[in-house]
Amino acid sequence: MDYADFVHLARTSEQACAENGRAYRRSVMWFAALGYLWIVGCVALAVALLAFSVPQLLGGKFKFAWVMLVFAALGLLWASAQALWVRLDDPIDGVRVTPADAPELFKSLDRIRRRINGPPIHDVYLNDDFNAGVQQVQRWGVLGGSSNRLVIGLPLMMSLDKPRFLAVLAHEYGHLHGDHNRLNAWVYRTRLSWFKLYRRSMGDSASPFAVATQAFLRWYSPRFVARSFAMARQNEYEADQVAARLLGREQAISALIENQVKSSWFQSRFWQRHWLQAVREPLPVGPYGNMHRQMAQPPEPEFARGALRAALQEVSSVDDTHPVLRDRVSALGEERPGLPEQWSTRGSLSLLGRSAGHWIDHFDRDWCKHNADEWKRHHARLQRARARVLELQAGGATRSVGELVETADLMRQLRPGSAAAATLYQQALERDPAQPDALIGLAQGTQESDYGRCLQYLERLWSHHATHRLWAARMALSELETPRPEREFPEQALKLWRERRREGENAEAEVMQELERSPLLESARPHDLSAFERAELLAELERFVPVRRAWVLRKQLDSMPDRRTLVVLVSLSRSDEAAKRQLCAELEQRIALRALVLVAPAEDVASKEQLARLAGDPIHVRSL
Repeated sequence: MDYADFVHLARTSEQACAENGRAYRRSVMWFAALGYLWIVGCVALAVALLAFSVPQLLGGKFKFAWVMLVFAALGLLWASAQALWVRLDDPIDGVRVTPADAPELFKSLDRIRRRINGPPIHDVYLNDDFNAGVQQVQRWGVLGGSSNRLVIGLPLMMSLDKPRFLAVLAHEYGHLHGDHNRLNAWVYRTRLSWFKLYRRSMGDSASPFAVATQAFLRWYSPRFVARSFAMARQNEYEADQVAARLLGREQAISALIENQVKSSWFQSRFWQRHWLQAVREPLPVGPYGNMHRQMAQPPEPEFARGALRAALQEVSSVDDTHPVLRDRVSALGEERPGLPEQWSTRGSLSLLGRSAGHWIDHFDRDWCKHNADEWKRHHARLQRARARVLELQAGGATRSVGELVETADLMRQLRPGSAAAATLYQQALERDPAQPDALIGLAQGTQESDYGRCLQYLERLWSHHATHRLWAARMALSELETPRPEREFPEQALKLWRERRREGENAEAEVMQELERSPLLESARPHDLSAFERAELLAELERFVPVRRAWVLRKQLDSMPDRRTLVVLVSLSRSDEAAKRQLCAELEQRIALRALVLVAPAEDVASKEQLARLAGDPIHVRSL
């Protein structure tokens, strides 16, 4: 089943659900039953084989074929029984909270349960995600019985005041409420049953049973997922209705919007600011002690408006059963969603009572333990950047354009949003109006505050630098496709930049084709790394223990001569080809240089003589 057919079937299921929900649910139930029917058929086949072969053995016919048939039947019977006894007991990423730890939280959950006449929450866990979720754990497989788990993220509790946080909990509780949710759980267990049969007993087998099962699963699996898509999405809408009924429509809508905006702020701004403390702190600093104060504050107005605009632009797709924000608030009766009039200012840690401090300390210690090595590396990286800034600033007015831009780039790393960095970029443009990195820095710095000037910088970048055309087009379209009440719909500009994006994509495709068809070391010459870039590269190479030696070359591209391309050849202690490819791909992602970086195993690309002739001595040698 190809993707287009999958999308069509999923959309058809949504239409069927909208036209006649009851009939749609019945059709899903019958289709889900096919999963059990196949397993039951396997059981029946196994029993039939045993009924046929065992009497032959008891009759004294101990032929090899009968013995093998009995073993095959017993194996099929055991695998089928395992598949029917599905136990959804996934490990929980979090720590268990008891009523003694947080009595107010459990009282609130009990009040929600009584008001919606829902099942009890048996276990509550606390983790470090900006999220909350509920799941059912089946005790006895398809024979019935389940326990309900609620997982709550501590950052979410810090971000929302009690009424809005309870609206989130009511939404999660809504997934357990009503007959349709029991049907959803049954459907999910059905899918897991036949998947377990396939994975555990027949995934790597070439027996006739396995071949038949694999053929069935290839046909059944995508169709089942597509047919049940509307049911999963409808479940989200109904859970929102439960929250609105219990806490009020306004609170439910405000909770959805504030959750969306603060989640964006948490992922981008909070962690950025927290890691910047490594400039002055050599050892890791726990984030959660400071998180409560920051998350309880309203986000910056410009950021909040931008985050809401971005969220409202999203379109629901069949790749995720969760509806987008616009669809969720529309289903609650709000057609023109806006930012909350009042943001949360206290959070909901009061629900944890006196144990709140204990949990903050627990997650701080755990975070510091797991991030100690990365923090130390980041501290060293920022110290190198700081030292380089001081070195460049010592040059004063004699600094070159490139040094002005390098200083500005490093200052943005040390202090994002720095006005001093913008000043340096401007000084660089006064001396070289087409300096590409200065144009990029100013375009990024003015995207939120002055979109008109941002587009001017991108226009200049497009006109003068083929290397950066695709980046400029994508950034311009990101801005132009953002609705802004103070400007008319930029139809002509959108048309122009979309055409430019196509041009840029075609140019990048030519670069990729050249890299694929030409030897990696063709047109290679010694690298042009600065001392600072060399130190940064060595720091990354040192992190990867399997890298024993490394060489660096610069490659000239015919399709884009101005594109700076660096080839890093590594000698690895690993012999597995898949492991080599994965490590090289990781290195390409980690190396942050102003260039296109290609990483490859040295022994696959060049002989020792070629390496010595083209690259000279290795740039990195790991000491034993």
